[in-house]
Amino acid sequence: MSVLLGIETSCDETGVAVVKDGFQVLSNEVASQIDVHREFGGVVPEIASRQHTRIISQLVRKAMADAGVAIDAIAATRGPGLMGSLLVGLSFGKALAFAWNKPFLGIHHIEGHIFSAMFCETPPVFPFLALVVSGGHTQLVQCPAPHVYQILGSTRDDAIGESFDKVARLLGLPYPGGPSIQKAAE
Repeated sequence: MSVLLGIETSCDETGVAVVKDGFQVLSNEVASQIDVHREFGGVVPEIASRQHTRIISQLVRKAMADAGVAIDAIAATRGPGLMGSLLVGLSFGKALAFAWNKPFLGIHHIEGHIFSAMFCETPPVFPFLALVVSGGHTQLVQCPAPHVYQILGSTRDDAIGESFDKVARLLGLPYPGGPSIQKAAE
């Protein structure tokens, strides 16, 4: 049995989960920052990193208490993402790993999104094609085998999510843009 404490702070949500044997989620805590960034019409990197700092220890305590098991290793997102936000999760995770004498793993943000599909009821089988649409990243990725990837295409500047935020702002709709535009379209 292997139990992992995972920490995700790549942008504007703080996520902490305890996962057993790679697939069984024992606890999952997420703190959204939508209300904090709404007045700016998008994510403000410095504010995002400060919000992570405020909430991360509480989320880890709650996730650990809810899981009720000992941890074998700790993982945190190492990039890509907002530098300040990433540093909060990485530093916290590395400090815990050191204090608890546990191995530490730095996880690639986009690879994490690709592997999240393995939690589906019918997970993909290699080889497969992945469409990653995550905040600042939109990529079409060929996945011939685990940990082997070829980016077939990606956005050059803004990702889909950022584009929705900008269009919503131009239309006078609230942040985040995706849900606001969808509601207006309906």
